Amino acid sequence: MELARISNPKAHRREFVSALILVFNSLAWYTLTYAMLSNSIKGLQISFSEQLMLFVAYYIGAGCSAILGSILFSHMRKIGLLSWVISGAIMTLLSTVIASNNMQINVLICLFIGISIGIGLPSCLAFFADVTTVENRGSYGGMTYGAVGLGTLILGVWIDTLNVAIGFLALAILRAFGLLAFFFSTSDGVIGQSRAIPSYRSILQRREVALYLIPWIMFSIVNFAGTPIFERLFGDLRVLMGFIEFALSGLFALVGGFLADRVGRKRVVMTGFIMLGVGYAILSFFSSTSISWYIHTVCDGIAWGMFAAVFFMTLWGDLAERYDKAKYYTLGGLPFLLAGILPIIVEHYTETIETVTAFSLASFFLFLAVFPLMFAPETLPEKTIKDRELKVYIDQAKKIKEKYA
Repeated sequence: MELARISNPKAHRREFVSALILVFNSLAWYTLTYAMLSNSIKGLQISFSEQLMLFVAYYIGAGCSAILGSILFSHMRKIGLLSWVISGAIMTLLSTVIASNNMQINVLICLFIGISIGIGLPSCLAFFADVTTVENRGSYGGMTYGAVGLGTLILGVWIDTLNVAIGFLALAILRAFGLLAFFFSTSDGVIGQSRAIPSYRSILQRREVALYLIPWIMFSIVNFAGTPIFERLFGDLRVLMGFIEFALSGLFALVGGFLADRVGRKRVVMTGFIMLGVGYAILSFFSSTSISWYIHTVCDGIAWGMFAAVFFMTLWGDLAERYDKAKYYTLGGLPFLLAGILPIIVEHYTETIETVTAFSLASFFLFLAVFPLMFAPETLPEKTIKDRELKVYIDQAKKIKEKYA
């Protein structure tokens, strides 16, 4: 880690507060902006193919800009992130002018909103990774995502009571509050530091990256492709199920982050995949009973929280080691980001999909995703795990000695 951070704990704390504000603001804004944009597009009196065109424009903008931003912002991170926050607020305001009678303007708006979201997100998460260490990144990541989940839930409930124009205005103001992050960042802090920048080719050639990336891609596809099927199955209960899952994911992000720093990232991720596989397997056999819906929702919420702490916040920073981390977070984020278009496509064909068949296939692929993880290396140093196990053992021995002394 950087000498400045080791020798100056106060500067370190300021940098972490800066990263926490920026990550919280960015992820909450991204989630709520996409939800508002999606509802606006679906509310337009246009054909399915035109709706799909708007979503494709959004995802092309987000995906391509994420790759571009991970290259450009690595050379000028502070200026890049500052510009990203300001442009995000401006583009959110432009969302209020989406019209039903001008597809060209709508496509451009969706494209630029996608760009405003994707271009800085990898560098934002890389900044978070730079102000944490491999020994505490999981816990800090779990706390950060737990705050994001709670904040997004509260803001989402409030914004849902507003009309579309006022809602986008509120989101623009929310995005502008992200500028507070730069108030806490020190002038010589890690937000402005540069590191050796690896190529995408060299990253993809690393065996450990592929062994974690493949199951993450499989999960992203299964998760998003199944969303319309769940909405059809749950019916009127889908809002309640979503609330339960969201609440559990926030709680278990804290638990998953804590465990990731104690027993390792690999065990936490494998536990999440096994729970998801069990949840889908139960649904495939008992999809007509409501109890199976609740069991799956609980399993999904727990797994989501664990994945959020590890896959969103922690793992890619670990794998990057001493290199610039933006490209690692780009590769880790793209499967989840781009898979978001699957519900729009699957929803159009959901009536022709057999529920039992879909859940059986999902369960099979999730269990299959565990196999690459069996060969993946643990990114938390073995010495850290052993030291913490030894500390627990010593503490327990002391308690026993005091009890019988």
